[in-house]
Amino acid sequence: MKGMVAFALAALLFLAFCVSARKDRRRFRNAVLLGLTLLTLSFGLLVQVRVLPGWLGTAVLLLVLAVPTFGLVALGVFLIANGVTMVRREGARLPNLLSLLAGLGIFAMIALLIIVGRFDSTLLTGFAATLTAVVAYVSFVLLCFLGYACLYGRIRVRGDVDHVVMLGSGLVGGDRVPPLLASRLRKGQQIYEAQLARGGRPPVLLVSGGKGSDEKVPEARAMADWLIAQGVPQEHVVLEDSSRTTEENMRLSRELMVADDPGYRCVVVTNNFHAFRAAMMARKAGVNGQVVGAPTARYFWPTATLREFAAVFWEHRTVNLGICGLLVALGALASLVTLTV
Repeated sequence: MKGMVAFALAALLFLAFCVSARKDRRRFRNAVLLGLTLLTLSFGLLVQVRVLPGWLGTAVLLLVLAVPTFGLVALGVFLIANGVTMVRREGARLPNLLSLLAGLGIFAMIALLIIVGRFDSTLLTGFAATLTAVVAYVSFVLLCFLGYACLYGRIRVRGDVDHVVMLGSGLVGGDRVPPLLASRLRKGQQIYEAQLARGGRPPVLLVSGGKGSDEKVPEARAMADWLIAQGVPQEHVVLEDSSRTTEENMRLSRELMVADDPGYRCVVVTNNFHAFRAAMMARKAGVNGQVVGAPTARYFWPTATLREFAAVFWEHRTVNLGICGLLVALGALASLVTLTV
């Protein structure tokens, strides 16, 4: 009976996910609904293990329990190895240490749970249980983010667009386009050329990025020069050279597109690790278009994705910190009750 209820709940959550994603693919709640669907489905499968044929029950246990357990260890090893690569190639700055710290954190949690089992301490057990609950919640939100970001990244540009917005990033030497930014420009140029090949009218290539304190020219100027050097006609390139943040990229680019055509349709190009978060920003800014991601160096992707998740988690801090605080309070209360009994 519990399994049937879980399956029914999973079906309802999946229906809610489909409706929400169809209405707007750029909502974070889509990620949460998808994660809750998979969680309740896993619970339903576990409840049904006893009534399934032997081989099928074993397969379900492996899928729901063993694979995540061994996968967690493998993930920890991968993150540590990636962190070492990041430090070697990009330097030991804090943003580059995220994957290394995450990998070490996984093994620290495993070690803590092993140690707790060796001591008969109510306080230590309560602390470990509370910390596990908080880590489990953060991990669940992370998996929701990763899963839906992968789905969102598979969006393809359908039909013609009026503008292709390319988001800027830092320049090399103050005036040169680095490989990370070049991949965005190349992706935007591919969308431009594909539309021309279909017989559509050429979209405006809108390059967006202002001048940083350590840059000689606005990012948009360097981006426009790169595109023109690749053969894009100068009259098809428009600059938005005042923005300093992604939020400003979206808002100021939208103003230019609305001024050109109030009924515009666009696509925004960034790197794949940034696509889903940029899509949420585009929705918030009222930009009429989806976001697509350009390829990123494999070694750079894990750390960059963790940075994106940290930013999204903080942007929804009222809910996330509230839930974490509630878990800590419940853990403290449970420990206090145990000590007084």
